Amino acid sequence: MIILKSEREINYLRDAGRIVAETLVEVKKAAKPDVTTMELDRIAEEYIKGCGATPAFKGYHGFPGHICSSVNEEVVHGIPGLKKLKNGDTVSIDIGAVINGYYGDAAITIPIGEVDAQVQQLLDVTEQSLYKGIEQAIDGNRLSDISHAVQKHAESFGYGVVRDYVGHGIGRNMHEDPQVPNYGPPGRGPRLKSGMTLAIEPMINMGTHEVKTLDDGWTVITSDGKRSAHFEHTIAITPDGPEILTKI
Repeated sequence: MIILKSEREINYLRDAGRIVAETLVEVKKAAKPDVTTMELDRIAEEYIKGCGATPAFKGYHGFPGHICSSVNEEVVHGIPGLKKLKNGDTVSIDIGAVINGYYGDAAITIPIGEVDAQVQQLLDVTEQSLYKGIEQAIDGNRLSDISHAVQKHAESFGYGVVRDYVGHGIGRNMHEDPQVPNYGPPGRGPRLKSGMTLAIEPMINMGTHEVKTLDDGWTVITSDGKRSAHFEHTIAITPDGPEILTKI
């Protein structure tokens, strides 16, 4: 069941989204060569708790980190650890926070030091795909109009669009109906309505769309070992168009 949010509830989601956005800024500033993903995890934990919020991921279905930190060929759900980032790496940081009973969720992929032009293009196109999808989050459109816009843009560059993991509704729970795929034909699925709140999150691979999960039970990697990128925003559908709740 898709739950439409009141203006009061969207205000709570704005609060959670702002904290997530600010936390991503802090993590991005710290993401440099020789820094470990565990250090980034600690920075995020301290910032979120300092805002009076709770990190949403720690313990969620048993996840061990406060953030997801996915390096290079890791797509999503990477566990923070002691391995140091190095020049030329990319790290996807996914952060969730809950305050006043409502969730915010967003992700960015950060280049570490200097990355080559092909890698930078992957990051740019993935972020562009996110905004192409958000542009379609309009009252009266169909859910798959978002999905199709993401896929069309990413695949025009020859990239693989991950099928196994998708976006989602968000509110009092981190994952609510509907699921928001990043692929599919337009004009399908439920009609979008003002009051819907969605987490739209393209996961785009430099090669195949196929992925697999490592033995830790969490970390998802590309099947061909090529790079992946991940960008996400929490948005609200309003009478005036989509509002990004996780953007400063």
